[in-house]
Amino acid sequence: MRLRSLLAMPELHLALVTGDDELDRVIRWVVTTDLLDPSRYLSGRELVLTGIMWRTEPADSEVFVRTLARAGVSALAAWDAVKGTIPDDLVEACARHRIPLFRVPEDVAFATVTEQVVRRLSGARAADLTAVLDRHRRLVAGVTEGAGLGPVLELVDRDLGMRCWVLTPTGRVVAGPTPPAAPEDLARAFLTAPRLPHRLAPAELSLFPVAPDTTARVADWFVACAGDLAEWPAERRALVSELTAIVALERARLDDRLSVPGRLTQELVRLVVSGAAADEVVPRLELTGLNASARFTVVSATSSGRLRPGELRTVLREVLPRTPGPVVSLLDDEAVAVVQVEAGHDVAGEVHRALLSLAPGLGGDRLAVGVSDVVTAGELRGAVEEARYARRLSAGRGDAVSVVRHDELATHVLLLASVPDDVRHMFKVRLLDPLRTYDEEHRADLVLTLETFLQHSGSWTRCAERLHLHVNSVRYRIQRIEELTGRDLSRLEDRVDFFLALRLA
Repeated sequence: MRLRSLLAMPELHLALVTGDDELDRVIRWVVTTDLLDPSRYLSGRELVLTGIMWRTEPADSEVFVRTLARAGVSALAAWDAVKGTIPDDLVEACARHRIPLFRVPEDVAFATVTEQVVRRLSGARAADLTAVLDRHRRLVAGVTEGAGLGPVLELVDRDLGMRCWVLTPTGRVVAGPTPPAAPEDLARAFLTAPRLPHRLAPAELSLFPVAPDTTARVADWFVACAGDLAEWPAERRALVSELTAIVALERARLDDRLSVPGRLTQELVRLVVSGAAADEVVPRLELTGLNASARFTVVSATSSGRLRPGELRTVLREVLPRTPGPVVSLLDDEAVAVVQVEAGHDVAGEVHRALLSLAPGLGGDRLAVGVSDVVTAGELRGAVEEARYARRLSAGRGDAVSVVRHDELATHVLLLASVPDDVRHMFKVRLLDPLRTYDEEHRADLVLTLETFLQHSGSWTRCAERLHLHVNSVRYRIQRIEELTGRDLSRLEDRVDFFLALRLA
C-alpha cells in the first residue's frame, strides 16, 4: 500500500502537511507510539501514529524524527489533542529528514486509522500473494520441476512478515530457516495435537497439516507458522490454506511412485524378491542411483493398524538413512527397502530411533520392522528372506514399534518366537509368579536378585556388589527363590529355565 492511498480513504480524512514528493513510499504496517525513542519497535516501512506526548521542548521533535528516519519508517501521522495542533518544530524536522507528515483529524481515533489501514494492507497483500502462490502452484504441478518451497516461504516472510517452516513428523526440516523451537518438539506437538490446526502456546507457533484428514499424521508433512492463528484475519488464514495446498503439491511431486525412477525401484525390488540372477539385478541397481559394488542391507516393514500400504511406504522412506537412496517399494501390504550402507551407518538403530519419535502419532497402529545383515549385490535375495523373518519375529512382540536385527535370529529369541503363546505364558507363570507374589507381599526384590545373579553368571560377590548387599543377604534371597520354585540355581538347566522365563517377561 502506498502513502498516496491514505489520502484516498474518505473515512480517515487525513491531510498531508509535508512530503508531497514522497507519496510513492510503501507502507508495510502501522505503529502507534508516544515514546521519544521508539526505535526498538520499528523495522522499516511503517506508518507511525503519535499524539506527541513525548514532546517537552522544541528540540525533542528533532530527536524523535531523526529516530524515525534512521529506522526507515515511511511516514508519520500526528495530532496533539491537548494543544489542538501540530507544532511547527515537528513539521520542520519532518521536512528536514524527508519524513512525510499527515495530520489526523481531531474526531478520528488512532485506533480507527490503524484498523482501516491494516484491513487494506491485509486484503491487498493476501490478493497479491495469492496470485503469486497460484503461479507457483501451476509451476509445481507442471511437467518440469518447480523451484521448490524455499522461495515461497521467503515470499511469505518478506511480504507478510510471517515466517513459516515445512517439517516432517520425525522433525526433519524440509524448507525454511532454523525454527525457533526444536524441530523434534514441533513434530511431537503435531503428532499429539487433539485437533489440527493447532496453536503451540509456549513457542507462539501455529501448526497446520499438509494432507487431507484421511492421511495418517505419521505419513504427512506439516507447516509451522509464527503467530497465533486465533488472532489472524480471514485473509491470512486463507493464505495459509493456499500455502499448505502448494506444499501438498510439492510433496506429491517428490513422491516417485508414478515416475520412471519409481517404476525402476518397484522392478528392482520385485526382481530381488523373486530370486533373479545377479546379472539382472545389478543393472537395475545402477539405474536407481545405487552403486552396485557397494554393500547393502534390506529392511522389511508391515503395519497391523490403520496405516495404509502407501502411508507405510512413506513412513519407511522417511525413517531410513537419506543418502544414497534408499530404494523403497511395496509388495502388497509389505514395504521393502534396499539401503546402500555407508561406513558407520547403524541402519537398524537409526530406523528404531526415528520410528520411536513417531510412536505418539501411531494411535492403535503397530509397526513391525526387520533388518538384514550387510550384504553384496549378489546376496540381496538372502537378505530379503532374513529381513522378512526378522520382521515376522518383531510382529510377535507387543510393542507399538518393534525392530529386530539380523543378529537376533541366531539367538534364543528365535527359539522362543517359535513356541506357541499359551505355552510361553504357562512357562513364565510357573517360574516367576511365586517370586512376584512374594515380592508384593514382602517387598523382597527376589525377581531383581534372580536377574542380577544370572547376569553375573552366578557370582555371589559381583551380584552383592551390584545390589549393594552383603553376600549373605544374596545367599538368603537365592535360597528363598529355590524354596519357592523347587529349583536349584547351582544347576545349569535350572539357570537356563529362569533366564528364558525372564526374557519372556
